[in-house]
Amino acid sequence: TKADAVQAPKGGLSDQKTALAVPKLNQEAVAAGTADIDAVSGATYTSTGYKQSLQSALDQAGG
Repeated sequence: TKADAVQAPKGGLSDQKTALAVPKLNQEAVAAGTADIDAVSGATYTSTGYKQSLQSALDQAGG
């Protein structure tokens, strides 16, 4: 029903990329209901980490 990134890359360009990418990733995760979501262009590092963390959380929750 909801997805929130609790930690994201910080510093320099990462702040800008994170500000743009994380809301999109949260939205996609909720819509998809899985960690199988598209990466945000220009934020590959953030997207990859997000997807891995989301999959881990789903695994731990039994989802």
